Amino acid sequence: MLALIDTHHHFYDPQAHYYPWLNDAGFPPHRYGDHAALKRPYLPADYARDTAGVNLLGSVHVEADWDPKDPVGEMRFIASLRQQCDLPSVAIGQAWLHQPDAASTLEQLAAFAFVRGIRQKPRANAAPGGPPGGMTDAAWLQGYARLQPLGLHYELQTPFWHLHEAVRVATDFPDTRIVINHAGMPSDRSEEGLRAWRTALAAVAAQPNVAIKISGIGEAGYRWRPDANRRIVCEVIELFGVDRCMFGSNYPVDSLCAPFQSIFENFATYVADFSAQERAQLFVENARRIYRIPAQRIEQQQG
Repeated sequence: MLALIDTHHHFYDPQAHYYPWLNDAGFPPHRYGDHAALKRPYLPADYARDTAGVNLLGSVHVEADWDPKDPVGEMRFIASLRQQCDLPSVAIGQAWLHQPDAASTLEQLAAFAFVRGIRQKPRANAAPGGPPGGMTDAAWLQGYARLQPLGLHYELQTPFWHLHEAVRVATDFPDTRIVINHAGMPSDRSEEGLRAWRTALAAVAAQPNVAIKISGIGEAGYRWRPDANRRIVCEVIELFGVDRCMFGSNYPVDSLCAPFQSIFENFATYVADFSAQERAQLFVENARRIYRIPAQRIEQQQG
């Protein structure tokens, strides 16, 4: 069985808690299209069924767009799940860095021993061009400056046409790690779109404090396309190298595209010609290092 640490998944319960994208009628469709199938609880028992075909050594819960008025509440929810089943191994919380209460929120999140960083989707344009995005705001940058002293890193999900702003942030804050989500979001799969995505990604890959997760690379209107996604995976690894890339399922969201095991079997096929050590880095070791997942936890999961 394929051994892995899943660096990007979500637990949520819209029957017990408020998630605008799951609870609000008329919420805009997901980037994959209709996401009605996701509007149900997704808890460790569901994840266990989906991951039954792999040797799961650990996992990273990433904030699931929980009620923005109570970002700390999501980590209390995740703490309760961890007490029940020891998963997720670690988590990424939600914080709105430009808000006046950002300092307090970050301090509360950092107080959870299993929280490793925060994710916020900065203000972005729907298409290339337009005004600067949220990573240029003075208030946002003040919030960002608080991450490293608290031992937190930043998970960035933004369209690739805003990655040039991330280059500036990475340069100005060299001691704060950035982990790019979803392979830099190559949403435009035309040749022109992929060239623009690669150019943007190459610039941010030149920053040594930036790593990337190969996750969430499904396409609206399609099931998983192995050949199309192979190009994405291979180009990301070419740009960042095997020591700064990790794989993630983005489950249950990517259940709209493919079964969990199929996604990781495709990942494994794409890197089948890599050395055993390189494959171990991509599937396990980089995640363990970057997310500071204790080795004993992984050994317990193996047992």
